Amino acid sequence: MSVDLAPELTTPVAGDAVGEPAAPARWRTLTARPGLVLALVYVGFVLVSAVAPGWFTGHDPNATAGADKLLAPSAAHWFGTDELGRDLFSRVLHGSTLTIQATLGAIGIAVVAGLAIGVVSGFFGGWADSVLMRVIDVLLAIPRLLLALTIVTALGFGTLPIAVAVGVGIVPGFARITRARVLSIKALPYIEAARTGGASWTRVLVRHILPNSWGPVLVLAVLDFGVAILAISALSFLGFGAAPPSAEWGTLISQGRSYLITSPWLTLLPGAFVGLMVFSLNHISRSLEELQR
Repeated sequence: MSVDLAPELTTPVAGDAVGEPAAPARWRTLTARPGLVLALVYVGFVLVSAVAPGWFTGHDPNATAGADKLLAPSAAHWFGTDELGRDLFSRVLHGSTLTIQATLGAIGIAVVAGLAIGVVSGFFGGWADSVLMRVIDVLLAIPRLLLALTIVTALGFGTLPIAVAVGVGIVPGFARITRARVLSIKALPYIEAARTGGASWTRVLVRHILPNSWGPVLVLAVLDFGVAILAISALSFLGFGAAPPSAEWGTLISQGRSYLITSPWLTLLPGAFVGLMVFSLNHISRSLEELQR
């Protein structure tokens, strides 16, 4: 009778180590935190309102009413009204559609381009790594906002050019973290064992390296979602956003500057709405980072 002493080659899974809590248990620990739950609820509310803003407000965001201009926040108008009598809360919710669309586009560009650059650089190495990382170094040397302003000036105004401009600016972060993750996984013993067992590099890349590289990328995507919102709002604030009467968050904040003394809610409430969104995303990303440890 013979006994097979060769262990089966499998990719390690987080949570398999002795004494380490399983993923569902760690998720329950994280969701038991009131701050995280509130952040998830708020982000969920904003995302749903971006898809269906009519669920949360019955006001037309573009309907003007001269008799109701510059009204303070009340039960009828939660965020008050602007200089044309338009309901500000409705405009913030409808403006979230354009802002979230631009943010998703920017993150999508950054994830796809950054992941591709990081995988090619870390997996193949050599001259490809040197060339790609020098390109990333050049992009990192240019301030993000300046780079975004340059790109959006060349492409023109609007939601899509802003998404491209911001997405290109955050590609280096995804490329760097993906490259570092691929290099660390590539050096692990089970990768060498898989290669020794006859697995091709393509199979190693698809079955082992890529699935284990998603954790840090996911955390960075959530974190940079907030960064992208701030960048897109900044560009909209400067006048590079969608044309009136469409309103993005940055446009709404900018329009209220002229009434900051007499009607501060025109700027402060949309600004608080955006700030709370970014703060919630940062809190969620930190919690996801703890989950990865």
